[in-house]
Amino acid sequence: MNICVIPARSGSRRIPRKNIKEFNGKPIIVYSIEAALKSNCFSQIIVSTDDDEISEVAKKYGAHVPFVRPDELSNDYVGTIPVIKHTIEWMEKNDNHIENVCCLYATAPFIKSKIISKAYQQLKNSSADYCFSVTSFAFPIQRAIRIVHGDKVEMFNPEHFDTRSQDLEESYHDAGQFYWGKAQAFKAELPLFSEVATPYVLPRYLVQDIDTVEDWIRAEAMYRVLQETEALS
Repeated sequence: MNICVIPARSGSRRIPRKNIKEFNGKPIIVYSIEAALKSNCFSQIIVSTDDDEISEVAKKYGAHVPFVRPDELSNDYVGTIPVIKHTIEWMEKNDNHIENVCCLYATAPFIKSKIISKAYQQLKNSSADYCFSVTSFAFPIQRAIRIVHGDKVEMFNPEHFDTRSQDLEESYHDAGQFYWGKAQAFKAELPLFSEVATPYVLPRYLVQDIDTVEDWIRAEAMYRVLQETEALS
């Protein structure tokens, strides 16, 4: 069986109650739950949480919360893969055979059900263990600068000062929306950003990291514009 896992712990310092904060009219986690349901890719959609209120919201909108996430997996320093591994192993201990898993982040309101489905097909058609979302940097990273002592600047790669932008290799970063993977890969904790993964490229207008209040305001504005654009098309 395929399962979707949405990690959603209670702690969030920069945006209080971030995972269930209202985003354009409904708790932000609901966008991920609804996209997962609409994709028809999963036997179960599981929210891994340590919080009763998050659990109630998740169940109200059609997700399952079969366990309380352990304290040792609910702090600021635990990565995503151990959380997914814990869910797989819990399910297997309860007589479920897990083949593939898709981790969706709770704060990914731009996720589309058809993209979840297409990424799953990409994983199946490849020899990879993972398929995850990426998007391109808007500016060449080879021409990035740092601010140094004395309020001065220096380039990370000064050899590219005179290189034209169009002559530089395009660079990508994790879009922070989903991570499809074989259950065995998650259980073995294989590294995501490696040769075992295939990237699913998203356009930049569907990507916005949400870590600060400023990010949140920008994301809500982007979402409203996208909805208006889709309504006119």
